[in-house]
Amino acid sequence: MNKEINAVILGASGYTGVELVRLLLRHDSVSIRALTANSHAGESYESVFPHLGFNNFPGLIKNEEIDWDGIDVAFCALPHGTTQNVIKTIPKNIKVIDLSADFRLDSPNIYSEWYGHEHWAPELQKEAVYGLTEFYRDKITKSRLVACPGCYPTAALIQLLPIVQANQIDVDDIIIDAKSGVTGAGRSLKETSLFSEIAEGIHPYGVAHHRHAPEIEQEITKSFGRRVIVNFTPHLMPMNRGELVTTYVRCKKGISADDIRQSLKDRYEEEHFVRILDEGILPSTRHVRGSNFVVISVVADRIKDRVILITAIDNLVKGSSGQAIQNMNLMFGFDEIMALEQEPLFP
Repeated sequence: MNKEINAVILGASGYTGVELVRLLLRHDSVSIRALTANSHAGESYESVFPHLGFNNFPGLIKNEEIDWDGIDVAFCALPHGTTQNVIKTIPKNIKVIDLSADFRLDSPNIYSEWYGHEHWAPELQKEAVYGLTEFYRDKITKSRLVACPGCYPTAALIQLLPIVQANQIDVDDIIIDAKSGVTGAGRSLKETSLFSEIAEGIHPYGVAHHRHAPEIEQEITKSFGRRVIVNFTPHLMPMNRGELVTTYVRCKKGISADDIRQSLKDRYEEEHFVRILDEGILPSTRHVRGSNFVVISVVADRIKDRVILITAIDNLVKGSSGQAIQNMNLMFGFDEIMALEQEPLFP
């Protein structure tokens, strides 16, 4: 396709914002026309991110300074709780891909319960499509507003939804143990993200009340047909990027680890970015670093009727900016893998 589109990235100085820029540099059909970062307005992009110098980027501006004339798509990489009011001001003819949590939850009431304030754009929530690409491809293709999933839900749901839909596991006995790199906490200064607080240690956070839990439950509930509650515990790892999600499930009678593995292989046989590993091969965050791939392993537990699912993604790519670009490609009729072809980095 020869069509070229013009893009704006709001929040271009954050980790997901700069990852969008890095990946879109490889996209032959996208031109970055504006980059916003209120805290760096007036600075050149190269001065904030020297590793992306020599690319002739537009200078950083404030959100309210964007000239929307001629813009086709806006990527919103702003902090949670700030996107709803911003997106309300974007002209209706422009497609929007939101990387925050502001439009992920279908119910404004559930959003208010978990995020501590009312939903400020409930009229837009009605048109938002959940951007888990492999499951909402048709809706994403026709949508104007896509809410990209969180990194933990992306990894957890890709491994769980096929076997939930096949009724192979007990949905009331799902335990999700998740671990992510520090970039998942964002780029703003926080005491808990300082090097001396993170290095040489692992710690759980958001135990029993992490905001990604209702997102995971929402999608499993849709697939199964009744409300499902999961046990979800995230951990912060002393690494920059990467995510490993280990999920423990109880199989229905007569279902084995081999059956689970085969269901996943059948479901993802035609999916470019999802790779189901053969028995005995285990995933690592190193297997996906810098890429949009998902790798999944299935292991039979020593406990009867239990199976362990292990999934690795790069939290900044498939868990955020890469999936956002995958969705943009669908929305504009591009090849879905454009700008996402790179294989993982090693070491």
